[in-house]
Formats: sequence, C-alpha cells, structure tokens
Amino acid sequence: MKRIGIFYGSSTGTTEKIAGRIAALLGVDQKDVYNVASTAPSRVGEYDILVFGSPTWGSGDVEDDWYDFLDGVEALDLAGKELALFGCGDETMSDTFCNAVGKIHDRMKETGVKFIAPYDTIGYTFERSDAKPEKALEAYGLLLDEVNHPELTETRLRGWTNLLKDARDA
Repeated sequence: MKRIGIFYGSSTGTTEKIAGRIAALLGVDQKDVYNVASTAPSRVGEYDILVFGSPTWGSGDVEDDWYDFLDGVEALDLAGKELALFGCGDETMSDTFCNAVGKIHDRMKETGVKFIAPYDTIGYTFERSDAKPEKALEAYGLLLDEVNHPELTETRLRGWTNLLKDARDA
C-alpha cells in the first residue's frame, strides 16, 4: 500500500478542515497532514501519493503560505510520485473559481510527478478557472465551494477519496 501525505495552506481554516476530512476518509494519520506554513518541502519525499490543497485567494492566487513551499518542491525530482489536488473557492468569483488548483498544477508539471484524481465540477456554475482546462469535462482535482454549496461537499469528498483509495491500493 502506498503512503499518502496531505499538504495544505489555509488562511481562514476552511482548507485545513477539508484536509482533515480527507485524511479521515482515507484513514491517513494526522501526523501525515501538514500545514505548508510550517513544513519543509523535503517532507514530500516521504510519501508515494501527495495531496495538495489550497484555497483560492485574492484575485485567483494560491494561499500565501504556498509560495515558498512550492519554490522548494519545484526543486525536487518527484518522478515516481503521484499528486492529487484539491481546492476551496467561491463560485461567485466566476472567472477565478478554485484557480489555486490550476496554479499548483502548472507549477508541478516539471517535477516529474504523475497527476491523479481529476474530478468533475458538477453542481458548480462558473465562467472559467485555471483548475479546469477549457472544454475539459473534469478539473485537475477536487473543487469545493463551502460558501455557496456546502451541501455538495460530503458527496464530492467521498467520490474523490475513493479515487485516491484506488490509487493507494494499486
């Protein structure tokens, strides 16, 4: 079975809570859940499957603590590792909804990591997002809107974590 490490940035606590819920659904110990604000990027080396989560902040950016962490992770060779992405956003920001997922995706492309667990955006209405390629059916990862659609979160979390369980057990 592959080891899973969950890494998140959170300013208001929402993404931190979601990271905890993901850990619980996957049976990941809390010692394997990291706030990127206080974690060395080298910690990703301990895991086979990485789960990165960020809210979209400001005008479509990753949460502030991600910048230094991503700089460090980009310097690593992640060949052989798998990466799943999740993000929290507000669909009323219809041209930047969950952009942080797309920004992290783009920054990780050159590391050799294999992206896993793309997920649909059913239930959300937005114009565009860096998290979803134009004309694609799925986003790069799990997108959540705890502001406008908290009723969708549990079903979406369960569906997405089932994909991660399949990857873990493969």
